[in-house]
Amino acid sequence: MKFRPESYRIPDEPMKPFIDPEEIWELLNRPTSSDREVEQVISRSLDKNRLTLAEVAILLNAETQHQSELIKEGARELKRKIYGNRVVLFAPLYVGNKCSNDCTYCGFRSSNRAQVRKTLTGEELVKEIEALEDNGQKRLILVYGEHAEYDPTYIAETVRTAYRVKKGNGEIRRVNINAAPLSIEGFRTVREAGIGTYQIFQETYHPEAYKQYHLRGKKADYENRLTALDRAQEAGLDDVGIGALFGLYDWRFEVMALVRHTNHLEACYNVGPHTISFPRIKDASMLHLGDRYFVSDPDFSRLVAILRLAVPYTGMILTAREPAALRNELLQFGVSQIDGGTRIELGSYTEKEQPHDLNKGQFLIHDDRSLNEIIEELLAQDMLPSFCTACYRLGRTGEHFMEFSVPGFIKRFCTPNAVLTLAEYLVDYAPEKTARKGWEVIEQNIHQLNKEVAGEVRKRIEKIKQGERDLYF
Repeated sequence: MKFRPESYRIPDEPMKPFIDPEEIWELLNRPTSSDREVEQVISRSLDKNRLTLAEVAILLNAETQHQSELIKEGARELKRKIYGNRVVLFAPLYVGNKCSNDCTYCGFRSSNRAQVRKTLTGEELVKEIEALEDNGQKRLILVYGEHAEYDPTYIAETVRTAYRVKKGNGEIRRVNINAAPLSIEGFRTVREAGIGTYQIFQETYHPEAYKQYHLRGKKADYENRLTALDRAQEAGLDDVGIGALFGLYDWRFEVMALVRHTNHLEACYNVGPHTISFPRIKDASMLHLGDRYFVSDPDFSRLVAILRLAVPYTGMILTAREPAALRNELLQFGVSQIDGGTRIELGSYTEKEQPHDLNKGQFLIHDDRSLNEIIEELLAQDMLPSFCTACYRLGRTGEHFMEFSVPGFIKRFCTPNAVLTLAEYLVDYAPEKTARKGWEVIEQNIHQLNKEVAGEVRKRIEKIKQGERDLYF
């Protein structure tokens, strides 16, 4: 079996649509994959090659239990090779849920009269950020509905506010964004505010299915959304995140389309997405979709493993939509970033005692663990919780990040930086039990570093214990 570079019927051109459903289905409708084909594809991935669409289709067409286990074990090994035992932690912060779109799967849809609409005031935003800092959070993703009030200038100001808020040793060091598509000039405005990743999900990549779910509003324009991250790249914003909402269309098609989107960005801009997200449809106010495209837990686990093999160097995000047990499982063979202590109702970080409310949030979350509870469970599995933001702040993003990370050298920096951010958390926020286990895990990881780096890490940990903060390689 020979692997050749792909040529697409729809060529990759900046700012132009690139999804060809017939092409994707032709690949998916090929015969069931043999063990030998599956093993060859996994071998190529373990050599840290991004897979072609044809290769991804081979993994998707693997139907036996044995093949499924081969895929999962390959994903486990690949994750160990590239990411080690690190897990990056962050928190979502909803800034406003006003929305002019009418998307049938979303609690924020404009026709949902039961939804309690709110935009955080400046004072409320500061209090929410302070509450997150009190828990030890260092990385945020700000989330906005699509509404005229949430224009690029407004988004940029909320980002600057997040960076300005300091409480004790708390500070937010990276602010990512999940918001509606912008113009090139709009993307420049938010880039100048110092954002990290700009995240936009296509929801479903199938054009006809997309029309069925998006009834009114700007989001009904499939092509405008599909090319949004092209505009971001044209504006110089080279750190972007893609995603699909699984449950709207055939999950195998969406996996192929996510890889196709990755290929497109690499072909046109020489850099793929920084992250891929794969939320599943969950309960939401006014949600009546049926279960035609429901993704079962086994299929969901499989698609995560396939995506890990398909795009070895791309971060993969799994949110608190999913229950704790499943999140713990998927960390083993694909996921590299999770949120912790998540609240998605507007203003809810300062009102922790309030129950989750479908009429105040976009959907229902299924992992209620606090940030510290998640850290404790990660430590119990000898994983290394990380709040690292060094690459972004040192300019290691976009094409520069790919040049740096693809050869595998990034591990020289990521483990030391993860250790330092965990040390800060243990000193500033952790209960005694968490701290005790945390220092054990830190020692385990330092022992795996070369002597010179290990010595420098120990010196910086002592500085942290003496009160210094924000030390990184």
